[in-house]
Amino acid sequence: MEENKKDYCTLYLVRHGETEWNKNHVVMGHMDSSLTPEGVRQVKATSEKLRHIKFDAIFSSDSPRAQRTAEIIKLDQELAIQTSKLLRERKYGHFEGKSSAEFHEAVKHLIEEKEKLTEQEQWKFSFGKDMESDGELADRFIIQLREIAASYPNKTVLVATHGGCIRMFLMRTDYVKYGELQGGTFQNAGYVRVLSDGVNFFIKEVNGIEYH
Repeated sequence: MEENKKDYCTLYLVRHGETEWNKNHVVMGHMDSSLTPEGVRQVKATSEKLRHIKFDAIFSSDSPRAQRTAEIIKLDQELAIQTSKLLRERKYGHFEGKSSAEFHEAVKHLIEEKEKLTEQEQWKFSFGKDMESDGELADRFIIQLREIAASYPNKTVLVATHGGCIRMFLMRTDYVKYGELQGGTFQNAGYVRVLSDGVNFFIKEVNGIEYH
């Protein structure tokens, strides 16, 4: 329950714009790909929506695609972009750089295995020793958000990150049921506005969920 809003940090979680690998359906994870012209346009459109927001700090995944997104949104605001590995996309290990079709074909039997488990077990399930589970991704992302929120009470902070991080966050905080976004996506340059006191999260606006 919200009590004293003035003590809450307002976080804007923004997914990076479309990249060349997004366009060509290639798994990125910790690898990177540059924004396409459409990706730049998407971020500029989001920047226009957030034009009235005065950010007190800007954080970004250390992936160049997220940093480029933060640079576009900050416009002429004189703020340094602080980067963090905890805001990175999920680690896909040996699947990074391979086609999405190849990835889904390789883990098809594991998806079926995962679906037979309890929700708690599914959060811990990984498709490979060099891949992060849903829980590992969500937990390290939330650790960073809590640190940011605790450091910036009564401030507004931009966080440029990735679709997987945002989807896991929305499920981990029970904004949607676990698994509900597994078959969908979070749009490039979409964003979530959330209040946090460094412990709890209150999701106020979600702009970017897309189902297929």
